[in-house]
Parts: sequence; structure tokens; C-alpha cells
Amino acid sequence: MIPGARLVMLGRQGAGKGTQCTRLSRHFVVPHISTGDMLRAAVKEGTAFGRKAKEYMDAGELLPDDIIIGVVEERLLKDDTRNRGYILDGFPRTESQAESLAAITADLPLDLVIDLAVPTDVVLERLAARRVCVDCGANYAVHAPPKHGWTCDHCGGEVIQRADDTEDAIKRRLDIYEAETAPLIEWYEERDLLMVVDGDGDPDEVTARLIRTIDTARR
Repeated sequence: MIPGARLVMLGRQGAGKGTQCTRLSRHFVVPHISTGDMLRAAVKEGTAFGRKAKEYMDAGELLPDDIIIGVVEERLLKDDTRNRGYILDGFPRTESQAESLAAITADLPLDLVIDLAVPTDVVLERLAARRVCVDCGANYAVHAPPKHGWTCDHCGGEVIQRADDTEDAIKRRLDIYEAETAPLIEWYEERDLLMVVDGDGDPDEVTARLIRTIDTARR
């Protein structure tokens, strides 16, 4: 990926998307921008949309699209994304958000959208085995626990199973994804931006597949 490349990563929760985005960010030396990162940064900086987002978050309410889109636009206008490019993770989630992103990036359009495809049974297995630090959010698994009991290696926080990582809750989230986010696949495919990459298997092998796909698209 040369400076200026702009990439969106799609994929269901449990596909290993966040980990792979981090790896690609390091490999290609471009920012990995997730929805959570953008929101936290906007709130911390006290931007116009960050202040609005904080009001909803403090009230425990879902953020409306106009605020999410505003936070995304604020982030994508920063010099690092405009000069080097970025890997966008967690946005867009719907066709309407994709249309808004296309408008935001009209002067510097997306180069590539990757769908990290993982079978449903693998996603269910991964999420059911996932354990998360309550303090820093670091991810572990039943088969890959912290070094000392269920105490986070990074911050010493307690590592637990999330309440919404039960099989029923996971299936509900996957159903929501299929209803709302999966149509994005067709939307980007129609615009000749989509590449599908197999996300199943050893993480190093998946990373290598992603790098080959991006390098091929950039030639």
C-alpha cells in the first residue's frame, strides 16, 4: 500500500477483523481507524461531534447516524489520513452510511473494500471462547488465556466472558449483521471496489492473504 491508499475492512464480529487491521496498519504504515477509536478521540478532543457523542454515550443511548458520520468525517480530514491513507474498521455498517462515506471521500475516493469472510460456525466458536479485560479491553480466549490466571497481561485487570458473548446473544448479533451490513457487500461489489478474502485459518496465513490481495489491487 503506497501513501494515499484508502481501505475499508468489512466482516462479521468474531472474524478477527480488528487484529488483522492492526497487523495491516503496521505492515503498510497507515492509520488503523476503528469506530471506537474515532469516538474516543473525538470525545477526548472535545470536537463538536465529540461533545454530542458524549451526551448520548453518558445517557446510555445509541448514537444516531448523523453523529457517527460527523465523527468519521472529522477523523478523515486529519493530515495523517489524507497524506498516507488509512484502514477503516467498523464503518460503514449500512448502505446509507456507505453513501455518506462516499460523499465524505469524494475528493479522495476509496481504493479497496475487503470482506473478511469466516464461516458462521467458526465465528460462533471464536466468540464463545473469547474473554475480555474489563479495564483495557484486551482480548484473550479459553485456549489462549493470560499468563497468570484470568488477570490481564497488559494492565492487571480482570479478564471475563462478556455478558453478550453467549451463543444466543451472538446469534442475534449475526442476524443483525446479515440484515443490515451484509447488503454492503453487494453495494461495494456493484462499484468494483470489493475483494473477498478467506479469514479462516492461522492468523499469520490470513494476514499474508490480505497483504497479497492489497498488493495486487494496488498494482
